[in-house]
Amino acid sequence: MQTWNWEVRDEPHQSQRQLHTHNGRFEDQPDDAQSTDTKADALIEWDGPEDPQNPFNWSISKKWRVTILACFMTFIVQINGTAMTSAAPQINERFRISDEHFPHSYWPVMSWNLGGAAAPLLALPLMEHFGVRWSYLFIYVSLIVFIVPQALAQNFATLIITRIITGGCSGVLANITGGIVSDIWREGRSKSFAISLFIWGLLAGLSMGPVIGSVVVQYTSWRWIFFSQIIFYSTFAPVLLLLLPEVRPDVILSRRAARIRKSTGQRVYAKSERTHTSPKDLLKETIVRPVRMLITEPVVLFFGLWSAFCIGAAFMFTQSITQVYSSLYSWSFFGTGLVQSAVVIGELLGLLASIYQDKMYFASASKNTEKPGRPIPEARLYLSIPGSFLGLTVGLFFYAWTSYSSLHWIFPTLGLGLVGFGMFCVVTAVTGYIMDAYSKYAASAIAGVAFLENCFAAFLPLATQSMYTNLGFQWSSSLLGFLALVLSFIPLVLQSYGRKIREKSPFMRNAGHDLS
Repeated sequence: MQTWNWEVRDEPHQSQRQLHTHNGRFEDQPDDAQSTDTKADALIEWDGPEDPQNPFNWSISKKWRVTILACFMTFIVQINGTAMTSAAPQINERFRISDEHFPHSYWPVMSWNLGGAAAPLLALPLMEHFGVRWSYLFIYVSLIVFIVPQALAQNFATLIITRIITGGCSGVLANITGGIVSDIWREGRSKSFAISLFIWGLLAGLSMGPVIGSVVVQYTSWRWIFFSQIIFYSTFAPVLLLLLPEVRPDVILSRRAARIRKSTGQRVYAKSERTHTSPKDLLKETIVRPVRMLITEPVVLFFGLWSAFCIGAAFMFTQSITQVYSSLYSWSFFGTGLVQSAVVIGELLGLLASIYQDKMYFASASKNTEKPGRPIPEARLYLSIPGSFLGLTVGLFFYAWTSYSSLHWIFPTLGLGLVGFGMFCVVTAVTGYIMDAYSKYAASAIAGVAFLENCFAAFLPLATQSMYTNLGFQWSSSLLGFLALVLSFIPLVLQSYGRKIREKSPFMRNAGHDLS
């Protein structure tokens, strides 16, 4: 899984309330401002609260155009992560790799996950400074370029090394979508659904990879998995060039200030131009604080384990489904790849159910005695309770105990659909709750969760083959079901003691800032 480094910034550039206090083009800088400006310098701000260049003020149609484009791109770049799993026998034969005692064919997928874990930590802060539009296009083209040696690889090492790079590119492109959503939508139902759509793109892209890969391998060769990605991704490069605007408010203001300086000679600057983050502070925000929160914040730790289990299970299915369906029903890799679409269908049902979840969440504002008028953070967890117990847990047990050759293949497939539904509900709930409860520290908290997700995604599937061989299909999936059952009690604890836990957490106590 990629790093879920959401752009819910630890030090937000501006809230809407701050933006509404500036009605002029320039603002004289206070004497105590921490910058190197002289009193002759001026700071540029929006032209009032309705400035059309402010991404929050874009038309609804433009916002949804950008949101859907970004979420769709997240979906397709995630396919790069798992599509090659359907070609494991062909790749093994070409490079003389054996999975008899260890799943060596999984190394390229693991390297993809490791690249996706590291790259966003470095690239996303730079994208805040240089802007999204051109950075996104550069990284997207780099992704296409480094898929080429994968299609032409003459040795297994080439696959592993280049997959680290494409995993990093995919991780950055996928995770910046969270920042795009946060930059153009105010708090409300539209933003909440946009985030759900983003999470669906992340999960569904991973689950669809083997489906698409199996179709390609059925009619061509394993190299065409990569050739087809090169062709498909290349067709969307012009679309991005034409339809993806700059969304970073700080960058838009910086460019406006640069134009004014060039045309008038006035010493006008955007606030971001006069504020410099030291490498030490950047390191603290991107690495030190997430690790600290993962160690000291029980909510981050246990939510991280809950979400990481779901992501790890998604990658385990790329291995276990092949074993189960090929052994029980003598299916080829074409069939075992297609059946994974059941997980995507379950995730799609979860996306539809998230509309009702959002309705319950915003309705909780009328019952909030802690902050009247604001939704209760624990209301983000309502759907995750049945989603985790009935979807994730029951789905795994159902998948386990219908894995018999005497039963029709549709029965374990129904279990996969339930698991897909539960996975989506859990990951969406974790993200939404952390964004609400940790507020301005949400980026660091989610980065801590992402660390666990990447570890589970990279290493847990390595044990799948031996586990399903030694324990058997029924007890291996049952073991996962028991783990899911234990983790499913986490939202119940938050439902009962959420307010007390938030009061005791130093990060949650200090995180509250007005996002309205």
